[in-house]
Amino acid sequence: MPLVGVVMGSKSDTEIMQGALDVLTALGIEHEVNVISAHRTPEKAQEYAQSARRRGIEVIIAAAGMAAHLPGVLASWTTLPVIGVPMSSGELKGIDALYSIVQMPAGIPVACVAIGSTGAKNAAYLAAEILGLKHDKILRAYEKYRSELKG
Repeated sequence: MPLVGVVMGSKSDTEIMQGALDVLTALGIEHEVNVISAHRTPEKAQEYAQSARRRGIEVIIAAAGMAAHLPGVLASWTTLPVIGVPMSSGELKGIDALYSIVQMPAGIPVACVAIGSTGAKNAAYLAAEILGLKHDKILRAYEKYRSELKG
C-alpha cells in the first residue's frame, strides 16, 4: 500500500519529479504517481485529497509550476502533510511557483522545497523524515542514507 502520493500538475513535470521517485524507491517507500491539474481537473484534485488517508497515503508530494495552485488545493482538502515542489517554468523560471506555494494562508500549511530537481529529491527525503516518525524501516533506511553522506 503506497504511503506517499506524488502528484504532478502536468505530465511535463515527470522528468524533474523522477528524482523524487528514485529517492522513494531507494529508501523502500511505496508510492503512487498521479497527474492532476488544480485548474483543468479540480474535482479530481478534491477526490484525490479527500480519499488519500483512507487509501493509506500519509504524505503527499505535489509538484506544480507557474501559479502552482496544486499543493495548496490538495492541502485545502486534506489534513495530511503536503510538500510542494515548485517547477521551473515560464518567464520567471519557477520563482512564481515558489512564491505561490510558500504564501499559503494560516491554517492550510504546505511545506515547500527548492525549485526543480533538487527540490524534487528533497521532497522525497522530507517525506522519509516524516514517515520515519512512525515507520522504523523507513527511519533506518533514511538514517543509513544520511550516514553515507558523511563518508
